[in-house]
Amino acid sequence: MLKSTDSAEPDSPVCPERGALLDEVRRLAAPLLEAPPFTLNGQHKSALFTKALRALSRLHAYSCPQYRRILHSEGVDPDTLSETEQLPFLPTALFKRLKLCSVPEAELFKTLTSSGTTSQLRSQIFLDKESAQLQQRALIRTVSSFIGPARLPLLILDCPSVLKNRENFAARTAGVLGFSLFGRERCFALNDDMQLQAEAVESFLSRHLGERVLLFGFTYMVWQYLVEALRRLGRTLPLERGILIHGGGWKSLRAHAVDEQAFKAGVLERTGISEVHDYYGMAEQSGTVYVECEHGHLHVPDFAQIFIRDPHDFGLCGRGERGIVEVCSLLPRSYPGHCLLTEDEGVLLGEDDCPCGRLGRYFKICGRLPQSELRGCSDTYAATAP
Repeated sequence: MLKSTDSAEPDSPVCPERGALLDEVRRLAAPLLEAPPFTLNGQHKSALFTKALRALSRLHAYSCPQYRRILHSEGVDPDTLSETEQLPFLPTALFKRLKLCSVPEAELFKTLTSSGTTSQLRSQIFLDKESAQLQQRALIRTVSSFIGPARLPLLILDCPSVLKNRENFAARTAGVLGFSLFGRERCFALNDDMQLQAEAVESFLSRHLGERVLLFGFTYMVWQYLVEALRRLGRTLPLERGILIHGGGWKSLRAHAVDEQAFKAGVLERTGISEVHDYYGMAEQSGTVYVECEHGHLHVPDFAQIFIRDPHDFGLCGRGERGIVEVCSLLPRSYPGHCLLTEDEGVLLGEDDCPCGRLGRYFKICGRLPQSELRGCSDTYAATAP
């Protein structure tokens, strides 16, 4: 049962009761984390996921006093809830105002901050080694199901200085570090002045002529510093076998009349790349990414779930109805980020019936909620770029 007083907070790294709760989470989450990420149908997944997420809520209620007080204020005990959608969610903005942590300070490994301009508060996400390793493994499983298991030559559409601070770092750094796992040789396409290093890129590509090459970058930066830069230079790159993975906000590009179709057409024109995968993710659930399939749908891996909430009463929206995106994940063990209400609008498109053959839910993102902060890696950089 849910602990009812703050006296339950662990005050040392050695805490037997927390250890037992964590072991239960590991056991219940294992079937969803260890299998290929899109192999469970909705009915089978729902039963497993609810049990694991309920156990994760118990862990955080025991370990994080603020989360425990939130549950008590709502009169919620995770043990009494039978469906995943009944578990309480936290707004992502709460991580900008509270230090939400479920492990003793001595166990903290890294701190991740969300993207934001200098005038904005930023979320702080506290990671222990287990959560950081889970994020890494989950990212590898998810992305490998789209690009294959082999590590590829990697062209990073960013600058080297993004990796300067690896202990207390922003989501942009986390993205580059995470996707670097898929590269066996990497090349930064930009210098620290954000200028395209065309000769260095062409030299890199000449060493891997005829090979599959992976490109990673944030959406606005791919467009501004690769596609548009190549257009200004009157150059193209020989990347017909390339795979581009990009993520981050679209707000800045859509303001310039660049939508998904125009983006892909521009990438194809200047690089020859036809295999382009957008992805949706956030610092508050780092490691959980929703990757776009060849039919343009964002897919939910087995260790995660999404719901679309009505903005008026937070009830569930049906297929095709636009609402606020809620994301759930089994990865956050060191902070209560397992059920989050985002500031994004989206639409649930279907479940278990995407033409690509991947099981689970698939959806699309429609944009930011009105009056929400600019926060995506791409949009944030666009807002601060000269």
